[in-house]
Amino acid sequence: MTIHYRNQVRRSGVDARALKAAMRKLLESVDEPDAAISVTLVDDDTIAVLNREHRGKNNPTDVLSFPLEPEHFANERLLGDIVISVDTARRQAADYDAPLQREIERLMIHGLLHVLGHDHVDPQERRRMEAEEQRLAAAIGMPWPYGEE
Repeated sequence: MTIHYRNQVRRSGVDARALKAAMRKLLESVDEPDAAISVTLVDDDTIAVLNREHRGKNNPTDVLSFPLEPEHFANERLLGDIVISVDTARRQAADYDAPLQREIERLMIHGLLHVLGHDHVDPQERRRMEAEEQRLAAAIGMPWPYGEE
């Protein structure tokens, strides 16, 4: 298992070791113990550029996922890239009255599920993805921040 981690936000307050440990647990929980994934933390300006280039949306977002075609390299399956905006995560954490670290972990879960092919376009897909998000949150000891709708 390889986790490529990069934090481009100075003094973000994010605990890199804890984040990588959480990702290791998440990969084990989705039965990908030999996979490789990239997690990059950026600011709103950077993620807005990526959002415009890849989704045609001219605004920042909280998380973007870039799945790779299933490839194996050096006995690892390369899953893809997850890019998280620390700026947006910080605002959302404040809205949920949650620590920034937890919000980054929540976004990492969401991004991982997108990398693995989950989506939330139609209501049935959304329910499946939300159930999987809750399962993965429990796997890393994270209280789920959302109430039932």
